[in-house]
Amino acid sequence: MDLSEFRKEYSDRGLHREDLAAEPVEQFGSWFNQAVELGIPEPNAMSLATVDEGGMPLLRTVLLKYFDVSGFVFFTNYESRKSAHIAGNPRVSLMFPWVTLERQVIIQGRAEKISSAESLRYFASRPRESRLGAWVSCQSSVISSRKLLMQKLNELKDKFAHGEIPLPSFWGGYRVVPSTVEFWQGGPARLHDRFLYTRSGENWKIERLSP
Repeated sequence: MDLSEFRKEYSDRGLHREDLAAEPVEQFGSWFNQAVELGIPEPNAMSLATVDEGGMPLLRTVLLKYFDVSGFVFFTNYESRKSAHIAGNPRVSLMFPWVTLERQVIIQGRAEKISSAESLRYFASRPRESRLGAWVSCQSSVISSRKLLMQKLNELKDKFAHGEIPLPSFWGGYRVVPSTVEFWQGGPARLHDRFLYTRSGENWKIERLSP
């Protein structure tokens, strides 16, 4: 299928150096709030790139659950394929594809496990079905049928029917501590605006990149 004529001209919304926050997390928060206000579906959906022991990259979508000056936090099974990759090479990349706004944010950094206490606080806030789901799935492993998952779910519903669902020892969060953050704003004639924040000690250097 030839998609060479499938193209869209971007608007002239623009992104200017003088409008950027000094800190990338503050700038990210501004863009994220705009995405929420404009009703972008699942604005916290982000692509997470890791590499395996042979250097082969793998990309998947995960959900950002909170962020602050320390980094960007997501949750997963610690026995999953992504966790195995992170254990071997904690350098990862995140990308937020806010296509409707003609924007993307690309983050490079280091993934670190958060504390069990921090994971527990989030786990306790999840709907009961989601907490059960964390116990059911041996993430990334090969299974013969969905029926086995549903059988295990029903068993766990019975097991925890009259009490709290504990935090699994194999489940928790990662915080991606950023080293670079790029803000990309689409522009006409493919002359996009790109600004790169690079960590320099306790401060951030901001540079404009050619499109």
